Amino acid sequence: MESVDLFEHITFSPLVPTERFPNLPEIGGFVFFAGIVRNINEGRRVNHLEYEAFPEMADRMIRSILSDAGKKWDLLHADCRHRLGKLEISEIAVIVTTGSLHREEAYSANRYIIDRVKHEVPIWKREFFEDGTSEWSQGCTHEQHRH
Repeated sequence: MESVDLFEHITFSPLVPTERFPNLPEIGGFVFFAGIVRNINEGRRVNHLEYEAFPEMADRMIRSILSDAGKKWDLLHADCRHRLGKLEISEIAVIVTTGSLHREEAYSANRYIIDRVKHEVPIWKREFFEDGTSEWSQGCTHEQHRH
């Protein structure tokens, strides 16, 4: 049975970078960030990841973060999509895109959005290692989270 995505910002479907580019002629600066599943973490070889969430709450919180970013910067575009389920090495877990008249706002807003999503949204990552073990990611420390 094929899964149907019910939320705008949370998906079980693969994320495709080319689908995230807006067609807005006013945009002078566009920033694209993709969080990609890597094969190593803290010296341990990673086999794959699994993301879990409360999708409705996560979607609502991402909407709120995007709205907050729009209040802080003069953005013409802001979007964030996060994938759930099993992800293999090199697959995209999250995409954040921002666009504004100038690059500085787009860069600042993009960093703000991904930092808040990573630290505040109820999405949990479980890492599966090549040695057969797995553990839930500890996430970022408070010192790493600045916006």
